[in-house]
Amino acid sequence: MDATDRRLVSALRHDGRASVSDLATTLGLSRATVRSRLDRLLQRGDVVGFTVVLKEDVARDPVRALMMIGIEGRGTDRVIRQLNGMPQVRALHSTNGRWDVIAELGTETLDALDAVLSRIRKFDGVTKSETSLLLSTRKSGA
Repeated sequence: MDATDRRLVSALRHDGRASVSDLATTLGLSRATVRSRLDRLLQRGDVVGFTVVLKEDVARDPVRALMMIGIEGRGTDRVIRQLNGMPQVRALHSTNGRWDVIAELGTETLDALDAVLSRIRKFDGVTKSETSLLLSTRKSGA
């Protein structure tokens, strides 16, 4: 991906519904160039799809947190399966360093978040955790 492709992806992140004509104007390129680059990004798998973020998607989780989880031994797959089954877990990330897994959590209330944290801490294999509340989001996207 070159600088022009990155500019195209950035423009699409800003407005995923922008027409090829609008993207061409914004980027100072021809429509044919934008269309061929977009087609190439899709064919190579650099861009795997487009999505819509609804107001209710953002508003449904007034309490959001990141929970860093330490897991002993070979229990990681089991813990991830348990986390995947919880509706409050919005995303899971494996990582290196001090923590084995980072879980993005979303709940309606602090009490509900407390209950989720307590439940996760009781999973067999979870040895330690640290949780940070997300106060605001300055930038979101893929």
